Amino acid sequence: MKLYSTYLLLIFSFCALAQNKVPTLSPQSEISLLTIGQGPELYDSFGHTAVRVRDAEQGIDVVFNYGLFDFDTPNFYTKFAQGKLLYRLGISPFDKFLQNYIAQQRKVISQKLIQTVQERQQLFNFLYDNAKEENSKYLYDFLYDNCATRPANAINSIYSKDIFADYVPEQEGLTHRQLIQKNVPWNTWGSLGMDIAIGSVTDRPVTNKEYLFLPEYTMKALTTSKVKDKAIAAPSEIMYAPEIENAYTENWITSPLVVFMLLTVILLYVTFRDHQNSKGITFLDKTLLGFTGIIGVLLALLWFATDHAPTKWNYNLLWAFPFNVIAAVSIKKIKNKKWLYPYTKLTIILLVLLSFHWIIGVQSYPIVLLPLLIAIGIRYIYILKNLKPTISQE
Repeated sequence: MKLYSTYLLLIFSFCALAQNKVPTLSPQSEISLLTIGQGPELYDSFGHTAVRVRDAEQGIDVVFNYGLFDFDTPNFYTKFAQGKLLYRLGISPFDKFLQNYIAQQRKVISQKLIQTVQERQQLFNFLYDNAKEENSKYLYDFLYDNCATRPANAINSIYSKDIFADYVPEQEGLTHRQLIQKNVPWNTWGSLGMDIAIGSVTDRPVTNKEYLFLPEYTMKALTTSKVKDKAIAAPSEIMYAPEIENAYTENWITSPLVVFMLLTVILLYVTFRDHQNSKGITFLDKTLLGFTGIIGVLLALLWFATDHAPTKWNYNLLWAFPFNVIAAVSIKKIKNKKWLYPYTKLTIILLVLLSFHWIIGVQSYPIVLLPLLIAIGIRYIYILKNLKPTISQE
């Protein structure tokens, strides 16, 4: 979801700002939910949501944007990696906001809220107060607290009932992982990276209201929401539509499926050749164990050393086993330690366990990895066969 530099000091009214008061909206005022389409970068793939407040009589036309963060934050990258980076609500002129997305060739959809002037004022008060420096920051959570859920909660806050409680998506019972995959092409490195990084917590069916973490569903839920059998939003209006959707894509020639199929063929061929020539343990085995081990260390850090909720309980560790790093350093052509033989048996057992996880639905794994995982399993069997005769007596 695209992030922008914020413009905090806007002229709602010189008097109102000077007295730190919320401007009073006129009967002609309007508040709209803005939904932004996908963009060309991976982080743009899920769209964006913001709230527009317009009052020609008061000279107000601004956007409240919950998707901002400060690059000058101390230890920015460390906090980002740990899931501890604070996002914020900022205010920007509508014209500048719109021009940014036009320049990126991204669709902009507006939904005017059908509210009384009192309800609009109440929502404006909420947003205005939220945008104050002392209130503007929040701990971002991609699945539960983001630029789409915050506007939805703000709108919901002014009613005596949960206006999204009865929302029914077109396709119920999807998981967070499935919803993410609907927005990112499956055979891309971006999709693969996210699919490996997120754990089994994203594989449970979500409630209908939990769909709202994606801007598309916040927009759809608002369309169907009612108070006393009265719609609270007018039909959506397309403010800008590019001739060609500028969505995230990658070259299929260098796609994960093509690359992994090639690696699979190479790994199977080299394993067959090494078996025929009785080569024993080779540099390939050290490389394979080292590579999978390093990925495992990174996944373990995402699980245990960060606050990212989606990266918990990640069973990709069954194939990317962190201790493979130690095995990679220890394994050699002759006189291997005794523990390496049962350890290699364990790596094969973990791959079998992964297949059961996949079948019974404990966790879904990237389909593009399947050929490579089969080849890795065959190579582990080769390593096991060649370890036994070379084990040292130490």
